[in-house]
Amino acid sequence: MALIAFIGYCSKNQYNELTGENQHVSMSTEQEISLGLQSAPQMAAQHGGEIQDPELSGIVKRVGQKVYQSSDAARSPYKFDFHLLADPNTINAFALPGGQVFITYALLAKLQNEDQLAGVLGHEIGHVIARHSAEHMAQQELAEGLKGATIMATYDPSNPSSVGSQQLAAMISNLVLMKYSREDELESDELGVKYMIQSGYNPEALMGVMEILEAASGGNRPSEFSSTHPSPENRIEKIKASIEKYKDLKAAK
Repeated sequence: MALIAFIGYCSKNQYNELTGENQHVSMSTEQEISLGLQSAPQMAAQHGGEIQDPELSGIVKRVGQKVYQSSDAARSPYKFDFHLLADPNTINAFALPGGQVFITYALLAKLQNEDQLAGVLGHEIGHVIARHSAEHMAQQELAEGLKGATIMATYDPSNPSSVGSQQLAAMISNLVLMKYSREDELESDELGVKYMIQSGYNPEALMGVMEILEAASGGNRPSEFSSTHPSPENRIEKIKASIEKYKDLKAAK
């Protein structure tokens, strides 16, 4: 079972021209776009639907399109659309596969300037370009296959205590996926910095977003190891490194 799961995972291999990575993904870009469009209404409904304020939603769409169309992201097959959700309590932004990007009013209200908004949207564009959702689906399939193999290998029907091995396998599976998520966040931060620079925004504003998120958490965050997101402090250091990495690109602007 483990071998079949591993072979299946390795066979799902595609090259991403915009990130320069060979990725294990479980769907085509066309399938990603279709999935994102189908899922968008449901995801919006979970956050109170799209806000009925043309001025605010227009700002989000304008900034998002500027970051998308003025950066390397425009060379992707995805057609991005940006949505402002009415949720006044949940501080969040997320992207569906294929280019559907969302930000809640709760987060928008805390941002201090357009550059910070560009940083949030650039980060979410990065998730789409890096095909993180497609990667996660392939990783989930691998993790489930390995978990099933572990359960079959260790479970003893005559010894009920062996069920603990199932719980251990599930925990290991979840931690593997969390690690990928933290790596994805850092990669999206780097891509966000690059896209901000290419579209004429100040990439240092993304560090301000991290500080806003830290303040909003009230310091009540789980340890980085058990969280799907890196700590804001860690992300700020990585953002600084990304700004340094793309400093020549900034000078060219």
